Amino acid sequence: MTTQTFLAPAPQKWEDIDMSDTYKVQVGDKGRVVIPSEIRARHNWEPGTELILVESEDGVRITTQKEGLAKLRGILKDSGYSVDQFISEKRAEAKLEDESLGL
Repeated sequence: MTTQTFLAPAPQKWEDIDMSDTYKVQVGDKGRVVIPSEIRARHNWEPGTELILVESEDGVRITTQKEGLAKLRGILKDSGYSVDQFISEKRAEAKLEDESLGL
């Protein structure tokens, strides 16, 4: 069984981590994770709010699609590369991958 870790961007030193905002959660038998009410309230995540998971070498980030797109726009802002181009290329890659798997 694989354990997934939900981490915010890591500080330079472990001793600088404020553990007061750290929560232990479990993955249920159907793959569900309950986000603590304090976190949902701080982020204004109401029932039905769609979230995305972004996996990186540091762990998994949970965010809304709007926040994720804003972050991506910030990253791409000075590159001359648009979010639409990025998404289009990722969709094309996914389509090729699906085709190679016979989906």
